[in-house]
Amino acid sequence: MKVGFLGPIGSFTYTASLTAFPQADLVPVESITDLIKAYEKGLVDYAVVPVENSIEGSVHQTVDYLFHQGNITAVAEIVLPIKQQLMATGLDKEIERVYSHPQALAQSKKFLDENYPHAALEITESTAYAARYVAENPDDNIAAIAPSLSAETYGLDIIANDIQEIEDNNTRFWVLGTKVPNLTLTSKEKKVSIALTLADNQPGALYQALKIFAERKLDLTKIESRPLKTVLGEYFFLLDFLDNGSNLSSIFSDIEANGTTVKLFGTYEVYYL
Repeated sequence: MKVGFLGPIGSFTYTASLTAFPQADLVPVESITDLIKAYEKGLVDYAVVPVENSIEGSVHQTVDYLFHQGNITAVAEIVLPIKQQLMATGLDKEIERVYSHPQALAQSKKFLDENYPHAALEITESTAYAARYVAENPDDNIAAIAPSLSAETYGLDIIANDIQEIEDNNTRFWVLGTKVPNLTLTSKEKKVSIALTLADNQPGALYQALKIFAERKLDLTKIESRPLKTVLGEYFFLLDFLDNGSNLSSIFSDIEANGTTVKLFGTYEVYYL
């Protein structure tokens, strides 16, 4: 079985994938878009993608692609604690540039502002890619923000530990697939993720959709708006709710009766690492 992950080896997605699929052939892909496309083309059986961080919110590259492109479903969710480390080729570098994924840079902004206020921040496709780039350019005054595993993988020295701004930092990863995987992990809850597109911009349209969840006593755990990428002011809405055994088809029918379109992202067990 082949499982694609946002690489290279040493990324947080790699850690989540290795923990969930210890016996699988893990395939690194260097961007979220290319990773999902690899799954669409059948190059991997599952794809593990980051979908939301507890500090920085949704990973827009993931949720926007899944909304706008095809019918791809999440069949499991893995929640991974995130610890960010600053690393370089040596402990005495005069750091001029710091490389990492946008989410990692944002999570570490307070530390960087206080300790490296003049360092330029450079965006990479993943934290592990940043670590690999720094390792491949040992003569440059550069550093990467990445997990400890990346330092071990690419032979880097950790300059500062746990530089994320908030201690309780977690990232959700979706496992994209067609079959529910048999994971040797303990599930803590079951959730449903959907996207709502309102028929038109009428007063109360969103309320009419949301009140159905209240009437059925469904626990909403997330609601977020994202641009439809049509005209300014047009949005779709991401919703997560706990699966309490209710008939989803009936729920979706009630929502769509008011002209709202429902897109199912997945019904899945949630595993906390």
